[in-house]
Amino acid sequence: MTLFDISTIDRSFARYWEKQSDFWARTLSGQQPEGAADRRFPGEQWDRYPFNLLRQNYLLNSQFVDGVVDSAAMEPAQKHKLRFFSRQVVDAMSPANFAATNPDALQAMVDSRGETVQAGLANFMEDASRGRISITDESAFEVGTNVATSQGSVVYENEVMQLIQYAPLTAKVASRPLLIVPPCINKFYILDLQPENSFVRFACEQGLTVFLVSWRNPGADQGHLTWDDYLAEGVLKAIDVTHEISRADQLNALGWCVGGTLLSSAVAVLRARGDERVASVTLLTTMLDFTEPGDLGALLDEAGVLQREMSIGQGGIYPGSELGFVFQTLRANDLIWPYVVNNYLKGKTPAPFDLLYWNADATNLPGPMYAWYLRNMYLENRLRVPCELEMCGLPVDLGQLDMPSYVLATQEDHIVPWRSAYRTTGLVGGNCEFVLGASGHIAGVINPASKNKRSFWTGGQAGEDAEQWLATAESRAGSWWTHWAEWIQPLSGKQVAARKKLGNAKHPPIEAAPGRYVKVRTT
Repeated sequence: MTLFDISTIDRSFARYWEKQSDFWARTLSGQQPEGAADRRFPGEQWDRYPFNLLRQNYLLNSQFVDGVVDSAAMEPAQKHKLRFFSRQVVDAMSPANFAATNPDALQAMVDSRGETVQAGLANFMEDASRGRISITDESAFEVGTNVATSQGSVVYENEVMQLIQYAPLTAKVASRPLLIVPPCINKFYILDLQPENSFVRFACEQGLTVFLVSWRNPGADQGHLTWDDYLAEGVLKAIDVTHEISRADQLNALGWCVGGTLLSSAVAVLRARGDERVASVTLLTTMLDFTEPGDLGALLDEAGVLQREMSIGQGGIYPGSELGFVFQTLRANDLIWPYVVNNYLKGKTPAPFDLLYWNADATNLPGPMYAWYLRNMYLENRLRVPCELEMCGLPVDLGQLDMPSYVLATQEDHIVPWRSAYRTTGLVGGNCEFVLGASGHIAGVINPASKNKRSFWTGGQAGEDAEQWLATAESRAGSWWTHWAEWIQPLSGKQVAARKKLGNAKHPPIEAAPGRYVKVRTT
Protein backbone atom coordinates (compact mmCIF):
# COMPACT_ATOMS: atom_id res chain seq x y z
CA MET A 1 0.00 0.00 0.00
CA THR A 2 1.46 3.39 -0.99
CA LEU A 3 1.27 6.41 1.23
CA PHE A 4 0.00 8.63 -1.58
CA ASP A 5 -2.37 7.98 -4.47
CA ILE A 6 -0.05 8.49 -7.46
CA SER A 7 -2.86 9.24 -9.89
CA THR A 8 -4.23 11.90 -7.56
CA ILE A 9 -0.77 13.46 -7.20
CA ASP A 10 -0.38 13.42 -10.98
CA ARG A 11 -3.64 15.33 -11.29
CA SER A 12 -2.49 17.77 -8.60
CA PHE A 13 0.76 18.35 -10.48
CA ALA A 14 -1.12 18.83 -13.72
CA ARG A 15 -3.44 21.41 -12.18
CA TYR A 16 -0.48 23.09 -10.48
CA TRP A 17 1.54 23.48 -13.71
CA GLU A 18 -1.56 24.57 -15.59
CA LYS A 19 -2.12 27.35 -13.08
CA GLN A 20 1.58 28.24 -13.07
CA SER A 21 1.60 28.43 -16.86
CA ASP A 22 -1.46 30.67 -16.88
CA PHE A 23 0.06 32.79 -14.12
CA TRP A 24 3.33 33.38 -16.00
CA ALA A 25 1.57 33.88 -19.33
CA ARG A 26 -0.53 36.67 -17.85
CA THR A 27 2.48 38.15 -16.09
CA LEU A 28 4.74 38.18 -19.18
CA SER A 29 1.96 39.69 -21.27
CA GLY A 30 1.65 42.56 -18.82
CA GLN A 31 -1.68 41.49 -17.36
CA GLN A 32 -2.38 41.56 -13.65
CA PRO A 33 -2.10 38.03 -12.15
CA GLU A 34 -5.39 36.75 -10.82
CA GLY A 35 -5.25 36.57 -7.05
CA ALA A 36 -7.77 35.09 -4.67
CA ALA A 37 -9.02 37.38 -1.92
CA ASP A 38 -6.91 36.83 1.18
CA ARG A 39 -6.85 39.15 4.17
CA ARG A 40 -3.15 38.47 4.71
CA PHE A 41 -2.44 40.56 1.60
CA PRO A 42 -4.47 43.77 1.94
CA GLY A 43 -4.11 46.96 -0.06
CA GLU A 44 -2.73 47.99 -3.42
CA GLN A 45 0.90 47.30 -2.53
CA TRP A 46 0.30 43.57 -2.93
CA ASP A 47 -1.00 44.15 -6.48
CA ARG A 48 2.31 45.64 -7.60
CA TYR A 49 5.39 43.95 -8.98
CA PRO A 50 7.17 41.94 -7.56
CA PHE A 51 4.87 41.42 -4.56
CA ASN A 52 1.96 40.28 -6.70
CA LEU A 53 4.22 37.51 -8.04
CA LEU A 54 5.25 36.48 -4.54
CA ARG A 55 1.66 36.42 -3.36
CA GLN A 56 0.30 34.45 -6.27
CA ASN A 57 3.14 31.91 -6.29
CA TYR A 58 2.66 31.38 -2.58
CA LEU A 59 -1.08 30.78 -3.00
CA LEU A 60 -0.49 28.33 -5.86
CA ASN A 61 2.10 26.44 -3.84
CA SER A 62 -0.27 26.35 -0.86
CA GLN A 63 -2.99 24.83 -3.00
CA PHE A 64 -0.58 22.22 -4.31
CA VAL A 65 0.49 21.20 -0.79
CA ASP A 66 -3.17 20.90 0.23
CA GLY A 67 -3.82 18.67 -2.76
CA VAL A 68 -0.90 16.38 -1.97
CA VAL A 69 -2.07 16.04 1.63
CA ASP A 70 -5.58 15.20 0.44
CA SER A 71 -4.13 12.41 -1.73
CA ALA A 72 -2.45 10.70 1.23
CA ALA A 73 -3.70 7.14 1.79
CA MET A 74 -3.91 7.38 5.57
CA GLU A 75 -6.35 6.81 8.37
CA PRO A 76 -8.58 9.88 8.89
CA ALA A 77 -6.94 10.77 12.21
CA GLN A 78 -3.44 10.56 10.72
CA LYS A 79 -4.46 12.56 7.67
CA HIS A 80 -5.98 15.19 9.95
CA LYS A 81 -2.67 15.41 11.78
CA LEU A 82 -0.72 15.70 8.50
CA ARG A 83 -3.10 18.39 7.27
CA PHE A 84 -2.82 20.35 10.52
CA PHE A 85 0.98 20.39 10.63
CA SER A 86 1.41 21.01 6.91
CA ARG A 87 -0.95 23.96 7.26
CA GLN A 88 1.16 25.33 10.12
CA VAL A 89 4.24 25.27 7.86
CA VAL A 90 2.39 26.72 4.87
CA ASP A 91 0.91 29.55 6.96
CA ALA A 92 4.32 30.34 8.44
CA MET A 93 5.86 30.65 4.97
CA SER A 94 3.50 33.40 3.82
CA PRO A 95 5.47 36.29 2.26
CA ALA A 96 3.48 38.62 4.49
CA ASN A 97 5.39 37.24 7.49
CA PHE A 98 8.85 38.42 6.36
CA ALA A 99 10.17 41.96 6.31
CA ALA A 100 11.88 41.61 2.92
CA THR A 101 8.74 40.35 1.18
CA ASN A 102 6.06 42.46 2.88
CA PRO A 103 5.56 45.71 0.92
CA ASP A 104 3.63 47.38 3.73
CA ALA A 105 6.44 46.72 6.20
CA LEU A 106 9.05 47.97 3.72
CA GLN A 107 7.05 51.12 3.02
CA ALA A 108 6.61 51.77 6.74
CA MET A 109 10.36 51.39 7.24
CA VAL A 110 11.08 53.92 4.49
CA ASP A 111 8.43 56.39 5.67
CA SER A 112 9.66 56.25 9.27
CA ARG A 113 13.35 56.30 8.29
CA GLY A 114 13.93 53.04 10.06
CA GLU A 115 12.04 53.81 13.26
CA THR A 116 9.61 50.91 12.68
CA VAL A 117 12.58 48.54 12.63
CA GLN A 118 13.76 49.81 15.98
CA ALA A 119 10.25 49.71 17.44
CA GLY A 120 9.65 46.24 16.08
CA LEU A 121 12.87 44.94 17.61
CA ALA A 122 11.90 46.49 20.96
CA ASN A 123 8.47 44.83 20.74
CA PHE A 124 10.10 41.50 19.93
CA MET A 125 12.50 41.71 22.87
CA GLU A 126 9.68 42.61 25.25
CA ASP A 127 7.54 39.70 24.04
CA ALA A 128 10.52 37.34 24.22
CA SER A 129 11.06 38.30 27.86
CA ARG A 130 7.40 37.45 28.61
CA GLY A 131 7.43 34.29 26.51
CA ARG A 132 4.39 35.17 24.39
CA ILE A 133 3.24 37.35 21.53
CA SER A 134 1.29 40.45 22.55
CA ILE A 135 -2.16 40.38 20.95
CA THR A 136 -3.70 43.37 22.73
CA ASP A 137 -2.71 46.37 24.81
CA GLU A 138 -2.80 44.70 28.22
CA SER A 139 -2.21 47.99 30.04
CA ALA A 140 -5.71 49.11 29.01
CA PHE A 141 -7.49 46.60 31.26
CA GLU A 142 -7.55 45.59 34.89
CA VAL A 143 -9.65 42.76 36.31
CA GLY A 144 -12.24 44.21 38.65
CA THR A 145 -11.82 47.74 37.28
CA ASN A 146 -12.98 47.67 33.67
CA VAL A 147 -13.49 43.94 33.10
CA ALA A 148 -15.23 41.56 35.53
CA THR A 149 -17.13 44.44 37.10
CA SER A 150 -20.54 42.92 37.90
CA GLN A 151 -21.43 43.53 41.54
CA GLY A 152 -21.32 40.56 43.89
CA SER A 153 -19.42 38.80 46.64
CA VAL A 154 -17.29 35.72 47.10
CA VAL A 155 -19.37 33.59 49.48
CA TYR A 156 -17.18 30.48 49.62
CA GLU A 157 -13.61 29.46 48.82
CA ASN A 158 -11.36 26.43 49.07
CA GLU A 159 -8.17 25.14 47.48
CA VAL A 160 -9.83 24.67 44.11
CA MET A 161 -12.22 27.58 43.59
CA GLN A 162 -14.08 30.60 44.88
CA LEU A 163 -17.85 30.81 44.55
CA ILE A 164 -19.27 34.21 43.62
CA GLN A 165 -22.87 35.27 44.21
CA TYR A 166 -23.94 38.26 42.13
CA ALA A 167 -26.21 41.04 43.30
CA PRO A 168 -29.74 40.97 41.87
CA LEU A 169 -30.69 43.55 39.23
CA THR A 170 -34.46 43.09 39.52
CA ALA A 171 -36.90 43.58 42.39
CA LYS A 172 -38.09 40.00 42.06
CA VAL A 173 -36.07 36.95 41.09
CA ALA A 174 -36.74 33.34 40.20
CA SER A 175 -36.66 31.09 43.25
CA ARG A 176 -34.24 28.67 41.58
CA PRO A 177 -30.73 30.11 41.14
CA LEU A 178 -28.40 29.67 38.19
CA LEU A 179 -24.94 28.18 38.85
CA ILE A 180 -22.34 28.87 36.14
CA VAL A 181 -19.30 26.60 35.72
CA PRO A 182 -16.79 28.24 33.35
CA PRO A 183 -13.80 26.42 31.86
CA CYS A 184 -10.90 25.91 34.26
CA ILE A 185 -8.40 26.40 31.42
CA ASN A 186 -9.25 30.11 31.27
CA LYS A 187 -10.44 32.83 33.63
CA PHE A 188 -14.20 33.10 34.24
CA TYR A 189 -14.54 36.74 33.23
CA ILE A 190 -15.05 35.92 29.56
CA LEU A 191 -18.65 35.71 30.84
CA ASP A 192 -18.36 39.13 32.49
CA LEU A 193 -16.13 41.28 30.32
CA GLN A 194 -17.92 44.64 30.32
CA PRO A 195 -21.57 45.52 31.05
CA GLU A 196 -22.60 45.57 27.39
CA ASN A 197 -21.28 42.06 26.65
CA SER A 198 -21.58 40.39 30.05
CA PHE A 199 -23.58 37.16 30.09
CA VAL A 200 -23.55 37.34 33.90
CA ARG A 201 -25.24 40.73 33.82
CA PHE A 202 -27.71 39.53 31.18
CA ALA A 203 -28.71 36.57 33.35
CA CYS A 204 -29.19 38.86 36.35
CA GLU A 205 -31.32 41.19 34.22
CA GLN A 206 -33.57 38.21 33.43
CA GLY A 207 -34.37 37.94 37.13
CA LEU A 208 -32.00 35.07 37.90
CA THR A 209 -29.89 34.78 41.03
CA VAL A 210 -26.46 33.98 39.61
CA PHE A 211 -23.71 32.01 41.31
CA LEU A 212 -20.42 31.43 39.47
CA VAL A 213 -17.34 29.27 40.03
CA SER A 214 -14.05 31.16 39.85
CA TRP A 215 -11.39 28.49 39.43
CA ARG A 216 -8.09 29.00 41.19
CA ASN A 217 -5.06 29.59 38.97
CA PRO A 218 -3.03 26.74 40.48
CA GLY A 219 0.57 27.07 41.54
CA ALA A 220 3.03 24.44 42.72
CA ASP A 221 1.08 23.90 45.96
CA GLN A 222 -1.98 22.78 43.95
CA GLY A 223 0.00 20.50 41.63
CA HIS A 224 -1.51 17.39 43.25
CA LEU A 225 -5.14 18.15 42.34
CA THR A 226 -7.05 15.53 40.33
CA TRP A 227 -10.16 15.46 38.16
CA ASP A 228 -12.10 14.15 41.16
CA ASP A 229 -10.87 17.12 43.22
CA TYR A 230 -12.27 19.48 40.60
CA LEU A 231 -15.59 17.65 40.85
CA ALA A 232 -15.79 17.21 44.62
CA GLU A 233 -14.27 20.52 45.75
CA GLY A 234 -15.27 22.44 42.64
CA VAL A 235 -18.61 21.72 40.98
CA LEU A 236 -20.21 19.55 43.66
CA LYS A 237 -19.17 21.91 46.47
CA ALA A 238 -20.51 24.85 44.46
CA ILE A 239 -23.84 23.04 44.07
CA ASP A 240 -23.94 22.41 47.85
CA VAL A 241 -23.21 26.04 48.76
CA THR A 242 -25.59 27.45 46.14
CA HIS A 243 -28.33 25.19 47.50
CA GLU A 244 -27.59 26.14 51.12
CA ILE A 245 -27.67 29.89 50.38
CA SER A 246 -30.67 29.91 48.06
CA ARG A 247 -32.71 27.32 50.04
CA ALA A 248 -34.38 26.48 46.71
CA ASP A 249 -35.76 23.05 45.93
CA GLN A 250 -33.52 22.82 42.86
CA LEU A 251 -31.07 24.88 40.83
CA ASN A 252 -30.24 25.32 37.17
CA ALA A 253 -26.64 24.79 36.07
CA LEU A 254 -24.66 26.05 33.08
CA GLY A 255 -21.20 24.96 31.92
CA TRP A 256 -18.96 26.16 29.11
CA CYS A 257 -16.33 24.07 27.25
CA VAL A 258 -14.42 21.89 29.75
CA GLY A 259 -16.59 23.53 32.41
CA GLY A 260 -19.50 21.80 30.70
CA THR A 261 -17.62 18.49 30.77
CA LEU A 262 -16.96 18.95 34.49
CA LEU A 263 -20.58 19.95 35.12
CA SER A 264 -21.96 16.94 33.22
CA SER A 265 -19.62 14.63 35.12
CA ALA A 266 -20.63 16.14 38.46
CA VAL A 267 -24.35 15.89 37.73
CA ALA A 268 -23.84 12.26 36.67
CA VAL A 269 -22.22 11.66 40.07
CA LEU A 270 -25.21 13.28 41.78
CA ARG A 271 -27.66 11.16 39.80
CA ALA A 272 -25.68 8.04 40.73
CA ARG A 273 -26.26 9.09 44.35
CA GLY A 274 -29.96 9.62 43.74
CA ASP A 275 -29.57 13.40 44.12
CA GLU A 276 -32.01 15.46 42.02
CA ARG A 277 -31.08 19.00 43.06
CA VAL A 278 -30.14 20.03 39.49
CA ALA A 279 -33.29 20.97 37.56
CA SER A 280 -31.65 21.62 34.18
CA VAL A 281 -28.26 21.67 32.49
CA THR A 282 -27.06 24.16 29.89
CA LEU A 283 -23.91 23.19 27.97
CA LEU A 284 -22.16 25.83 25.87
CA THR A 285 -19.71 24.54 23.21
CA THR A 286 -19.05 21.44 25.29
CA MET A 287 -17.67 18.08 24.16
CA LEU A 288 -18.84 14.90 25.89
CA ASP A 289 -18.17 12.55 22.98
CA PHE A 290 -14.59 13.01 21.74
CA THR A 291 -14.88 10.90 18.60
CA GLU A 292 -14.17 13.95 16.43
CA PRO A 293 -12.10 16.32 18.61
CA GLY A 294 -11.18 18.77 15.86
CA ASP A 295 -7.71 20.22 15.45
CA LEU A 296 -6.83 19.54 19.08
CA GLY A 297 -6.94 15.86 18.21
CA ALA A 298 -4.01 16.40 15.82
CA LEU A 299 -1.85 17.38 18.79
CA LEU A 300 -2.67 14.34 20.93
CA ASP A 301 -1.52 10.76 20.63
CA GLU A 302 -0.52 7.89 22.93
CA ALA A 303 3.14 8.92 23.08
CA GLY A 304 2.34 12.53 23.90
CA VAL A 305 -0.20 11.68 26.60
CA LEU A 306 2.14 9.09 28.12
CA GLN A 307 4.87 11.72 28.28
CA ARG A 308 2.52 14.05 30.17
CA GLU A 309 1.54 11.26 32.55
CA MET A 310 5.17 10.46 33.30
CA SER A 311 6.24 14.09 33.75
CA ILE A 312 3.31 15.69 35.61
CA GLY A 313 0.69 12.94 35.99
CA GLN A 314 1.64 12.26 39.61
CA GLY A 315 2.16 15.90 40.50
CA GLY A 316 3.20 19.15 38.89
CA ILE A 317 1.80 21.98 36.81
CA TYR A 318 1.01 22.26 33.13
CA PRO A 319 1.89 25.91 32.35
CA GLY A 320 -0.86 28.15 31.14
CA SER A 321 1.54 29.86 28.72
CA GLU A 322 2.08 26.56 26.91
CA LEU A 323 -1.63 25.84 26.77
CA GLY A 324 -2.30 29.35 25.51
CA PHE A 325 0.17 28.91 22.67
CA VAL A 326 -1.48 25.61 21.72
CA PHE A 327 -4.81 27.39 21.31
CA GLN A 328 -3.14 30.15 19.29
CA THR A 329 -1.76 27.59 16.83
CA LEU A 330 -5.30 26.38 16.16
CA ARG A 331 -5.96 29.80 14.62
CA ALA A 332 -2.46 30.89 13.65
CA ASN A 333 -3.66 33.26 10.91
CA ASP A 334 -5.81 35.06 13.47
CA LEU A 335 -3.79 34.84 16.69
CA ILE A 336 -0.12 34.55 15.70
CA TRP A 337 0.93 35.85 12.28
CA PRO A 338 -1.08 39.11 12.19
CA TYR A 339 0.66 40.13 15.41
CA VAL A 340 4.08 39.09 14.15
CA VAL A 341 3.51 41.38 11.18
CA ASN A 342 1.99 44.24 13.15
CA ASN A 343 4.25 44.16 16.22
CA TYR A 344 7.61 43.20 14.77
CA LEU A 345 7.62 44.07 11.05
CA LYS A 346 5.64 47.30 11.32
CA GLY A 347 6.68 48.28 14.85
CA LYS A 348 3.13 48.92 16.03
CA THR A 349 1.46 48.05 19.31
CA PRO A 350 -1.80 46.05 19.30
CA ALA A 351 -5.05 47.85 20.00
CA PRO A 352 -6.91 47.29 23.28
CA PHE A 353 -9.59 44.60 23.02
CA ASP A 354 -11.22 43.10 26.10
CA LEU A 355 -11.74 39.64 24.59
CA LEU A 356 -8.09 39.35 23.55
CA TYR A 357 -6.99 40.62 26.97
CA TRP A 358 -8.89 37.68 28.46
CA ASN A 359 -7.38 35.37 25.85
CA ALA A 360 -3.88 36.38 26.94
CA ASP A 361 -4.65 35.84 30.65
CA ALA A 362 -3.51 32.22 30.75
CA THR A 363 -4.29 29.71 33.51
CA ASN A 364 -2.18 26.79 34.75
CA LEU A 365 -3.61 23.30 35.23
CA PRO A 366 -2.67 20.68 37.85
CA GLY A 367 -0.73 17.88 36.16
CA PRO A 368 -2.75 14.90 37.51
CA MET A 369 -6.05 16.51 36.52
CA TYR A 370 -4.78 17.48 33.07
CA ALA A 371 -3.18 14.11 32.28
CA TRP A 372 -6.32 12.22 33.38
CA TYR A 373 -8.47 14.46 31.21
CA LEU A 374 -6.30 13.89 28.13
CA ARG A 375 -6.19 10.12 28.63
CA ASN A 376 -9.82 9.44 29.46
CA MET A 377 -11.53 12.06 27.32
CA TYR A 378 -9.49 12.91 24.24
CA LEU A 379 -7.46 9.75 23.82
CA GLU A 380 -9.78 6.94 24.97
CA ASN A 381 -13.15 8.74 24.81
CA ARG A 382 -14.55 6.87 27.80
CA LEU A 383 -17.06 9.39 29.15
CA ARG A 384 -19.58 8.57 26.43
CA VAL A 385 -19.69 4.88 27.49
CA PRO A 386 -22.15 4.27 30.37
CA CYS A 387 -20.39 3.34 33.64
CA GLU A 388 -17.00 3.08 31.91
CA LEU A 389 -15.49 5.81 34.11
CA GLU A 390 -15.58 6.05 37.88
CA MET A 391 -15.64 9.50 39.45
CA CYS A 392 -15.78 10.30 43.14
CA GLY A 393 -16.07 6.57 43.79
CA LEU A 394 -19.10 5.99 41.55
CA PRO A 395 -19.54 4.82 37.94
CA VAL A 396 -21.00 7.65 35.86
CA ASP A 397 -23.60 7.40 33.12
CA LEU A 398 -24.52 10.49 31.12
CA GLY A 399 -27.80 8.80 30.30
CA GLN A 400 -28.83 9.49 33.91
CA LEU A 401 -28.88 13.21 33.13
CA ASP A 402 -32.64 12.95 32.76
CA MET A 403 -33.36 16.64 33.36
CA PRO A 404 -33.98 19.11 30.50
CA SER A 405 -30.80 20.24 28.77
CA TYR A 406 -29.91 23.12 26.47
CA VAL A 407 -26.91 22.36 24.23
CA LEU A 408 -25.34 25.22 22.29
CA ALA A 409 -22.74 24.61 19.58
CA THR A 410 -21.20 27.19 17.24
CA GLN A 411 -20.82 26.70 13.53
CA GLU A 412 -17.16 27.75 13.15
CA ASP A 413 -15.88 26.31 16.43
CA HIS A 414 -12.24 25.17 16.09
CA ILE A 415 -12.07 23.70 19.60
CA VAL A 416 -15.42 21.90 19.90
CA PRO A 417 -16.64 21.12 16.35
CA TRP A 418 -20.39 21.59 16.26
CA ARG A 419 -21.07 18.07 15.02
CA SER A 420 -19.19 16.73 18.04
CA ALA A 421 -21.27 18.90 20.35
CA TYR A 422 -24.39 17.59 18.61
CA ARG A 423 -23.48 14.06 19.75
CA THR A 424 -24.43 15.17 23.28
CA THR A 425 -28.09 14.94 22.25
CA GLY A 426 -27.71 11.16 22.00
CA LEU A 427 -25.92 10.82 25.34
CA VAL A 428 -28.07 12.67 27.85
CA GLY A 429 -31.30 11.11 29.01
CA GLY A 430 -33.67 14.06 29.28
CA ASN A 431 -35.35 16.32 26.76
CA CYS A 432 -32.55 18.09 24.87
CA GLU A 433 -32.82 21.45 23.10
CA PHE A 434 -29.98 21.73 20.58
CA VAL A 435 -29.09 25.17 19.22
CA LEU A 436 -26.41 26.07 16.68
CA GLY A 437 -25.01 29.58 16.85
CA ALA A 438 -23.10 31.43 14.15
CA SER A 439 -19.39 32.26 14.50
CA GLY A 440 -16.83 30.44 16.66
CA HIS A 441 -16.01 29.08 20.11
CA ILE A 442 -15.85 32.48 21.83
CA ALA A 443 -17.60 35.02 19.60
CA GLY A 444 -20.48 32.62 19.04
CA VAL A 445 -21.11 32.41 22.79
CA ILE A 446 -20.40 36.02 23.72
CA ASN A 447 -23.07 37.43 21.41
CA PRO A 448 -24.97 40.04 23.44
CA ALA A 449 -28.69 40.16 22.90
CA SER A 450 -28.63 43.98 22.94
CA LYS A 451 -26.51 44.10 19.77
CA ASN A 452 -28.81 41.71 17.88
CA LYS A 453 -25.94 40.36 15.75
CA ARG A 454 -25.38 37.09 13.91
CA SER A 455 -27.95 34.29 13.93
CA PHE A 456 -28.68 30.83 15.27
CA TRP A 457 -30.49 27.67 14.22
CA THR A 458 -33.01 25.74 16.27
CA GLY A 459 -35.83 23.22 16.00
CA GLY A 460 -34.18 20.73 13.65
CA GLN A 461 -35.23 17.11 13.34
CA ALA A 462 -33.74 15.19 16.27
CA GLY A 463 -31.73 12.06 15.56
CA GLU A 464 -28.21 10.79 15.07
CA ASP A 465 -27.50 12.79 11.91
CA ALA A 466 -26.24 16.32 12.62
CA GLU A 467 -26.53 17.32 8.98
CA GLN A 468 -30.16 16.23 8.90
CA TRP A 469 -30.79 18.34 11.99
CA LEU A 470 -29.26 21.39 10.30
CA ALA A 471 -31.13 20.81 7.04
CA THR A 472 -34.44 20.86 8.92
CA ALA A 473 -33.59 23.60 11.45
CA GLU A 474 -35.00 27.11 11.44
CA SER A 475 -32.60 30.04 11.09
CA ARG A 476 -33.27 32.98 13.38
CA ALA A 477 -31.62 36.38 13.36
CA GLY A 478 -29.97 37.72 16.49
CA SER A 479 -28.49 36.23 19.65
CA TRP A 480 -29.18 32.84 21.18
CA TRP A 481 -29.18 34.58 24.60
CA THR A 482 -32.84 35.57 24.32
CA HIS A 483 -33.80 32.08 23.13
CA TRP A 484 -32.03 30.55 26.15
CA ALA A 485 -33.72 33.04 28.50
CA GLU A 486 -37.12 31.93 27.20
CA TRP A 487 -36.10 28.28 27.61
CA ILE A 488 -34.82 28.65 31.18
CA GLN A 489 -37.72 30.76 32.48
CA PRO A 490 -40.28 27.95 33.06
CA LEU A 491 -37.56 25.87 34.76
CA SER A 492 -36.64 28.62 37.22
CA GLY A 493 -39.47 28.36 39.75
CA LYS A 494 -41.81 30.99 41.10
CA GLN A 495 -41.00 34.69 41.52
CA VAL A 496 -39.82 35.83 44.95
CA ALA A 497 -38.52 39.09 46.37
CA ALA A 498 -34.82 39.61 45.67
CA ARG A 499 -32.60 39.42 48.74
CA LYS A 500 -30.76 42.55 49.78
CA LYS A 501 -27.88 40.64 51.38
CA LEU A 502 -25.64 38.10 49.68
CA GLY A 503 -24.60 34.82 51.27
CA ASN A 504 -26.04 33.67 54.58
CA ALA A 505 -24.96 33.06 58.16
CA LYS A 506 -23.03 29.90 57.23
CA HIS A 507 -21.52 31.44 54.12
CA PRO A 508 -21.05 35.18 54.72
CA PRO A 509 -19.38 37.36 52.07
CA ILE A 510 -15.60 36.95 52.11
CA GLU A 511 -14.66 39.71 49.66
CA ALA A 512 -16.14 41.65 46.78
CA ALA A 513 -16.38 40.11 43.32
CA PRO A 514 -14.42 39.25 41.26
CA GLY A 515 -12.29 37.94 44.14
CA ARG A 516 -8.59 37.20 44.55
CA TYR A 517 -8.32 33.95 42.61
CA VAL A 518 -9.12 35.43 39.21
CA LYS A 519 -6.49 38.15 39.63
CA VAL A 520 -3.57 35.72 39.94
CA ARG A 521 -1.73 35.94 36.62
CA THR A 522 0.50 33.27 35.15
CA THR A 523 4.06 34.55 34.85
